[in-house]
Amino acid sequence: MFADWPILSLTIWLPIIGGFMVIASGDREANATRWTALIISVLTFLVSLPLWFGFDSSTAQMQFVERMDWIPLFNIEYYLGVDGISMPLIILTTFITPLVVIAGWEVIKYKPALYMAAFLIMEGVMVGVFAALDAMLFYVFWEAMLIPMFIIIGVWGGPNRVYATIKFFLYTFLGSVFMLVALIYMYYQSGNFEILGFHDLKLGHTEQILIFIAFLLAFAVKVPMWPVHTWLPDAHVEAPTGGSVILAAIMLKIGGYGFLRFSLPITPDASHTLDWLIIGMSLIAVVYIGFVALIQQDMKKLIAYSSIAHMGFVTLGFYIVFIVGQSAGSGAALGVEGGMVQMVSHGFISAAMFLCVGVLYDRMHSRQINDYGGVVNTMPVFAAFMVFFAMANAGLPGTSGFVGEFMVILASFRADFWYAVLASTTLIIGAAYTLWMVKRVVFGDVANDNVAALQDINGREYIVLGTLAAAVLVLGLWPAPLVEVMDASVNNLLQHISVSKL
Repeated sequence: MFADWPILSLTIWLPIIGGFMVIASGDREANATRWTALIISVLTFLVSLPLWFGFDSSTAQMQFVERMDWIPLFNIEYYLGVDGISMPLIILTTFITPLVVIAGWEVIKYKPALYMAAFLIMEGVMVGVFAALDAMLFYVFWEAMLIPMFIIIGVWGGPNRVYATIKFFLYTFLGSVFMLVALIYMYYQSGNFEILGFHDLKLGHTEQILIFIAFLLAFAVKVPMWPVHTWLPDAHVEAPTGGSVILAAIMLKIGGYGFLRFSLPITPDASHTLDWLIIGMSLIAVVYIGFVALIQQDMKKLIAYSSIAHMGFVTLGFYIVFIVGQSAGSGAALGVEGGMVQMVSHGFISAAMFLCVGVLYDRMHSRQINDYGGVVNTMPVFAAFMVFFAMANAGLPGTSGFVGEFMVILASFRADFWYAVLASTTLIIGAAYTLWMVKRVVFGDVANDNVAALQDINGREYIVLGTLAAAVLVLGLWPAPLVEVMDASVNNLLQHISVSKL
């Protein structure tokens, strides 16, 4: 029914055009501007829903394809399509953006039109990254993401926003340059920029190694993986709440998506050769970064390090496949699908955790754990939400935080017992730093007069946190629909990488 509709183009360009309309409307009627941004973001979510309901999960073929010439001289096309790997991430993007708009409703007083517009434009660009099947189109959307986030942190960020913004830009931009070189090289090998065509290129082992490293430099920074993770805590601490939500919930997932769309299918032999490197970096992120999170005094910085540790599960799940093997029943699909579920789950949970910190910051203008204590006495409804999301972040069974981690740990057991042991430590370390933060912030006696004067969440905040709580519960209790959607595409990917291209 929906196959012939330009749903992907609508999902990309509706928020981008809407964002420029919001900028043009200016700040004179700030309330009307906010309503316009909300309506556009909700419409974008509704427009994207046919991608889910009209998706055929029995095939790995690209669906909702749109294709036309863009720059014929270089065989560059406006080529869009989705499969079971990219489609859930598009729905996640369109789901989170309206919540960000609602969360910033009363908080952003300075240039609200530009603030709302930046998130709308970034939404369209991020959907473009997930939908692009032409490598140059992908690269344009990939780089375009930097601009609105640069503005969001640079204009509405904290005292050290200039440092954080420049660091964020340099890390991500420099990594992307190497990816561009790899894309151009493959263009000269194939004659076009079609990503699916790159999957079938016959590349020598040295070529694969170099291309793999080029991709790794781009995607590892975006995830981010240890040791190129240091830009993320700075960016999170200085970003406004909405910026932190989009950064953690969506932008980090683009790095994981890049491994599945580019690194694994284009350079399978190099990926096999260097799987130890990715697995090692992932396990260091899970264990070491977890301990780093344990000593943080800033709630945002603690959650930022938690994000790095949880994203380590994603890359571990993706690259464990080369050890367990790609045969049916080997556990390879379990690892990749677990990584995918972890990406979606982390999108919900990290967004909720940063929004919880934002609720407290809006009232007390402090993120320091020591400035709080006994919040449950004055904000019982908020405390219930924060404890629930903290439990999900720690991997409590019944929440989405448990499902992806459990799948990756099971796959790790089939690869190597010690991999599974190290990966499992996140359940202990994650519980330690998350619950220790909650204990000091939420429970106990009222710490000071500022906490005593706190007021519980309002209706707007209740809608945002309640929506995310429902998403965390649904995915935690019923992950089957998500796994079924990605199953055919994941098995097709595994079949592709199991055949040596040398």
